[in-house]
Amino acid sequence: MHSVGEISAIIEDGCKFEGNLSFNGVARIAGIVNGSIFSNDTVIISEGAVINAEINANIILISGTVKGNIKASSRVEIIKPARFEGTITTPSLVVDEGVIFHGTTKMRDQK
Repeated sequence: MHSVGEISAIIEDGCKFEGNLSFNGVARIAGIVNGSIFSNDTVIISEGAVINAEINANIILISGTVKGNIKASSRVEIIKPARFEGTITTPSLVVDEGVIFHGTTKMRDQK
């Protein structure tokens, strides 16, 4: 798994957010989010998180449950015990064995 820099924002387990989240830097989400998520850096979806949102970031690391369309300009990693449903657009995709994946991928060149 990719090592990330210092985390600049955290949405803890037990938190619920509805709306548009935008982060500068690395964000870790462990709660429930409905809406959209944007970061110019890395978004980490922790195990136990439930996300029903569009996600746009440089790197997206998923260990929780995500339903929605995601776009990463560098890479997406889906790590067991993640569940994903939707469309992924990225130049690089890593999916661990044992991940539940219902969706499509669109591979594109890295910018």
